[in-house]
Parts: sequence; structure tokens; C-alpha cells
Amino acid sequence: MATRKRTAPINSPRVEERAPENLGAHIRELRSERRWSLSELSSRSGIAASTLSKVENDTLSLTYDRLMMVARGFGLSLSEFLAPRSEAVTANQGVARISWARRGSGERVVTGAYKSDYLCGNLRQKRMIPLLTEVRARTLEEFGPLLRHEGEEFVFVLTGRVEVNTEFYEPEILEQGEGVYIDSRQGHAYLNASDEVSIILSVNSETPKDNLITD
Repeated sequence: MATRKRTAPINSPRVEERAPENLGAHIRELRSERRWSLSELSSRSGIAASTLSKVENDTLSLTYDRLMMVARGFGLSLSEFLAPRSEAVTANQGVARISWARRGSGERVVTGAYKSDYLCGNLRQKRMIPLLTEVRARTLEEFGPLLRHEGEEFVFVLTGRVEVNTEFYEPEILEQGEGVYIDSRQGHAYLNASDEVSIILSVNSETPKDNLITD
């Protein structure tokens, strides 16, 4: 992964977001295969058609919870949605699967609050979603609405200091080398509480495909 440079504090939760190069094209391709309009995907995912249009045109990215909503709209788990389209999955792969998180690998998604690399994306139907994230927002005003999504997650601070905000508990500071495990259904936000760059490793549990609501 490229060397991380110190990032200046962002001034607003409305800071421009940048999508990864292939996310918009990927969503457009999945829609085209199903012959769905933006309105159809909007109805199935619960995300406004105008937002989806911006994502497809690479002018807006999606937070983790909204990526999950889009994946479910397509009837996919998040790991299936993020995995390369060319991978073939067979029944006997389960006991022999392996994926290396090499330096610089991962699908990068940049929002106002986070710069995240979704690791080991070549594996479909993972039970966990590993992410390496630079925490960018320093206040809740900069972060925006708390995130909520299905599953649980473990977060570990690799560098810097991180303030953990949840809707049911008082904020807590995690120092480098400390972590927290939470139920992701409660609203939560991680803020940079350091003058330097703060980076976290998080592992989010994946919702089994059998539990997804599809037609």
C-alpha cells in the first residue's frame, strides 16, 4: 500500500467523495445484466436513484452500510458484490480457500470520513470483511450521520488515536494497540483523535447470502 501522508482535517461532512475506478461501472454492469433501470435498483436497495446515478458516474462513493444495501439490492452478499466477476466458485473450495492481503491490494473506497481498502476481495461468500481504513473525520459534524448495518465488527488501532462513538455508550478513546468489538446495528462512528494520521484494521461479519431478502 502506498505510503500514507498526513491528511488535513476536512471541514464539512459534504466534502467531495471519490469512488474507486470500477465501482460505478460495476454497478452499471450488474444493472445491465438484469435489465434494471436506476429506479428499479433504487426500489430494491433503498438508495435514491439520483445517488446511484452519481455513483455510476464516479462522482460519489458509498459508505459501508450503503455498499451493503446495494449488494442486497442485487441479491448478493457484500463479499460477492466486491469480488472480481471472473472468479468461479465451486463446492469443494471451502476447505482450501486462501487470499493474501498484499501491500497495495484491496478495493479502495474514499468518503469524507474514511479512506478504506477492502481486502481479500477475490474471495466470494466470505464470513468476514477485512478493511484497512484511514480515519479522516475529526468531529461528528464532519462525519455526518452515524453508520448502522447488520453484523458485528472488531476494530484495532494500528497508528494514531481513535475516538469511538456509539449511540448507546459514552465516547471512548482507543490508543495505538487497542481495539473494540461492537454490534454494528447500533449507530457508530470512528473519529481521528490524533494530530497525525490514524489507521485502523477492522473485520466486519458478513450476512450469509441465505439471509438476504430477494425475489
